[in-house]
Amino acid sequence: MNWSCSTVKSSAAKETDFTAEELNITTNEENAFSGRNAKGDTVTISDQETEYGIIIIDPGYYSWLHSIAMPEGYYSQEFMEARNRIYVINWNQRAQNPFAYDPSLYEMRINYDPNIDYGYQVNYKLYNYFLYFQRKYRQRLGPYLPRIR
Repeated sequence: MNWSCSTVKSSAAKETDFTAEELNITTNEENAFSGRNAKGDTVTISDQETEYGIIIIDPGYYSWLHSIAMPEGYYSQEFMEARNRIYVINWNQRAQNPFAYDPSLYEMRINYDPNIDYGYQVNYKLYNYFLYFQRKYRQRLGPYLPRIR
């Protein structure tokens, strides 16, 4: 299974769900969002033990993942799977409702089956993409404040 997202998203959503202050976004994180110092803007997410993968093309995500996100092993796979299920449901609802949510942010649905074991790597990078996305674009995809620590 492969997913991909290849467009540059506009940071001007129809509305935001958070302020930078609520999210406690630092200058380092804002710099990572910009992608100015990024080595690449494409992250391929796959698990060597499974055939599943996704490709994320979003300027700043690579830099954010390697400078801001918690390291691999910090979260359990079960924790990330539970959060990813919630985030995917909300993402897909927004993708199907372009009049209520910025269609440049939610361009396509995500096909994430909670009955499939995608492995640690896929869940880790997808979970962190959801954190990155919510923090950068000030969007709420679930009942949780998207915190780093």
